[in-house]
Amino acid sequence: MKNIALVVAALLFTQALFAQDAGETESSQSLLLQISTLPEAKLTFTQQFKIPFLQGNNSLTEGNNINLELRGELTPISLNGLFEAVLTPIAFFEFALGGRIGSGWNINLFGGDIYGIGLNTKDEPNKADKDAKAFDGALWEAHAGGAIQFDLAAIIPGDWNHVVFRSYHEINHKTYSRAGKTESWYYEDDFGENCNGLNYYGNLLLGYRMPIFLDTVALLAEGDLYLYNKNWGDARTKWGDDRIRWTFAFVLSFTITEKFGAALITQVRTMRNFTQSNWEQLHYRERVLDTSDPLRLEFYRVVLALTYKF
Repeated sequence: MKNIALVVAALLFTQALFAQDAGETESSQSLLLQISTLPEAKLTFTQQFKIPFLQGNNSLTEGNNINLELRGELTPISLNGLFEAVLTPIAFFEFALGGRIGSGWNINLFGGDIYGIGLNTKDEPNKADKDAKAFDGALWEAHAGGAIQFDLAAIIPGDWNHVVFRSYHEINHKTYSRAGKTESWYYEDDFGENCNGLNYYGNLLLGYRMPIFLDTVALLAEGDLYLYNKNWGDARTKWGDDRIRWTFAFVLSFTITEKFGAALITQVRTMRNFTQSNWEQLHYRERVLDTSDPLRLEFYRVVLALTYKF
């Protein structure tokens, strides 16, 4: 559920567009609980500090600030600590720097293993296998990103004129301490196609905010692409490793009380098609992309995100 917190953050940021308050440093805490139609859950505690920075006397700069966040995440298979600093030098732009460190363990649920962290290895004959033990390594991640954001109500004031847009893009570097240069690894029971190195992540959000219980309706597109060292040359194209992966979401956000909110997120995603009938059993580097019909769109999950602000 690594990207759901980013979705919720995007919703919170759009609520603050052109509405930053000048003044003293503010401190706040929040608790985010995420559950979904998949066997997964995440609890996140956030300590936030908003520090006025280079504030001006007009609507574009009066809310300039640096937002510092310390987060702790707990799932049934992982534990993470995160830090992020977000600079808002002007109302419609943000620049972010951050990182995290985490590790995980494995559990057996409903007769199947769920892996928090571990290597994605290859068994004979070319079938996928796992080499994983609890806390057998650490995951390090650092990122730098920027966002451009817009609220129509800044130009045409009115409670019902909040058509919002946000475009966020980042470059991040991830390292699993146990993995070598070309070894792939799992984290939080993903597909296990990660390698140490650079990655791109971005999202585009278009939404409409309302002064009622249903406060936001939005469409969100997320994309991520591996940018790490191409040690395999053109071999990566064989299994589609060089293609961007898309996730699309329909988001409903609700204000339940002044401190308590909820978001319902329905997601679909692109998946690759392969030529082998037994592709699910093969190690992913042994799969062959069906270039005549490389992608399909399938249902991913429905997520309920509950936020409580202290």
